Amino acid sequence: MRVESLAGIDPQLFLRLENFCAFTMAHPRLLSTRERLMDAIDGAAPGSLVMLLGPTGVGKTTLRMKVERHLMQQAEQVLAGDPGRLPFVSVEVMAPESGRFLWKDYFSRFLMAMAEPLINRKVTRPANLTRCDVPESIPDTATCSGSELGYAMEQALRYRRPPVVLVDEAQHFARIASGRKLSDQLDVIKSIANRTQTVHVLLGTYELLAFRNLSAQLSRRSVDVHFARYSADSPEDRQIFQNVLLTFQQQAPFAEEPDLLSIWEFLYERSVGCVGILKDWLVRAAITSLKNGEATLSLKELERTALSVSQCEKILIESREGEVRLNDNEDSRCHLRTLLGIGAPKVESTGRASAQIGNTRSKRVGQRRPKRDPIQSAMPACV
Repeated sequence: MRVESLAGIDPQLFLRLENFCAFTMAHPRLLSTRERLMDAIDGAAPGSLVMLLGPTGVGKTTLRMKVERHLMQQAEQVLAGDPGRLPFVSVEVMAPESGRFLWKDYFSRFLMAMAEPLINRKVTRPANLTRCDVPESIPDTATCSGSELGYAMEQALRYRRPPVVLVDEAQHFARIASGRKLSDQLDVIKSIANRTQTVHVLLGTYELLAFRNLSAQLSRRSVDVHFARYSADSPEDRQIFQNVLLTFQQQAPFAEEPDLLSIWEFLYERSVGCVGILKDWLVRAAITSLKNGEATLSLKELERTALSVSQCEKILIESREGEVRLNDNEDSRCHLRTLLGIGAPKVESTGRASAQIGNTRSKRVGQRRPKRDPIQSAMPACV
């Protein structure tokens, strides 16, 4: 938000706008997903991976910040006795400018997130080199390799002992050079998690599904947590979405409270049921309305600042594809049981039906079931 562009508005409205921009809502879907994520973190073995997947704009970053506060509260007593320990490490994966992912840049940002000193002076000392033999000339960033930064990151994790590493925008790991295997990208994360015995939580869009089930070992060591949008097909979700609108309506930074509930279908349509998209949209509309001196938030301003129909359609298509791939159904369960050799789920039956099922044999097409045919007498009837 540009403060200079809003210098002429009422100071009280400006303060309310700042509070509205910083406001985060603990709506039911966010709270339930946070509980499932914390259960996955607490129950995961050291070195495991947890994947939090959801559509763009659903509120994954807001969820990450709430999880960070929860982890900080949990670790208060531990940190009081061990101030050198970290309650967590949180890093955001940047989209690579060159079109391929650069591990050196990721390691550097990871060390900065840990407030590690002298990042540009990291160097791997050979095993046969004693402490007194370390040369005075330490290489700078230009000569410091990615492997040296990766080793420094592992050492920092071992010494600071954070139980959890939160990696936001993790779908950017999929930006790989041509010819490189996708599994190699996640193998690096898996190796770091295993060697440092830390749980890595990868937060990202449904693009993270490309990493799902790449290998049997990865499937065994990873847990999926789905952060779904609100669906208009569910009456409960519709009611919760309207309650979210009512809360935003009461927090809106205007002299007159806007009526958002009366246009909830339009607001759902252009937010695709994602609270994060809705919040960003309302902030854009509120800023432009206050700049124009309007007393409340109008439908005209909401229409002008909304995402286009094509943008919403693209988000919806990707969301529905991801939801289908994440939700197991009865067909997938039957397929698994068939592969295991245990067949379809058994249906209890008693009496004659069980006997008929047990005595049923497969027959060729056209083969008759054995039975007695009626016999007609050839002798003429007596007169």
